Amino acid sequence: MKNRLIVLAALLAVVASSAALRAQTAAPAQSRIGVINIQAAIANTAEGKKVIGDLQKKYQPRQTELQRLQQEIQAIQDQLTKQQATLSEEEQGRLSRDAEEKQKLLKRSAEDAQNDFNHDRDEIINRIGVKMVKVINEYAAKNGFALILDDAQIPVYFAAKDIEVTADIIKQYDAANPVAEAAPAPKPAATHPTTPK
Repeated sequence: MKNRLIVLAALLAVVASSAALRAQTAAPAQSRIGVINIQAAIANTAEGKKVIGDLQKKYQPRQTELQRLQQEIQAIQDQLTKQQATLSEEEQGRLSRDAEEKQKLLKRSAEDAQNDFNHDRDEIINRIGVKMVKVINEYAAKNGFALILDDAQIPVYFAAKDIEVTADIIKQYDAANPVAEAAPAPKPAATHPTTPK
């Protein structure tokens, strides 16, 4: 009976150690590391491309106004340079003050436009980024990644091509967050030629 107990205990020890060994080797299976460029991923999603285009359209009028103001300043400076000998001191002073005022206005307007653009851009990046992180987490869990690093935030001196996941993340993001296409412009109503009576 003692021999049977010893053999049974030894058998249980072998089975237990085998199970423990399998558990230890199963854990390292999820040891892949991936690299992503999150900024490129956000900018290259369908949603990212659309909102960046929309943002550029939104700020185009302000950019045009800044360019117009810059041209006015340049025209005043050219006039001062070309007509310096023929303009009165009073007229030169007036043109110089006008150029200075327009220069101040240009500077303030450019700073305001840049601040507004940066605020809108950051808001968009954060909104897409929150959804992007969810996609990255799902992708990592599904594909056995223990870690995915943003190579724009942490210096990565070498990364094998097979651990670069940016393109895969963009595809999954686009699939999970489809962008509604812009509705086509309505066709103009057909005009029927009128015949004289």
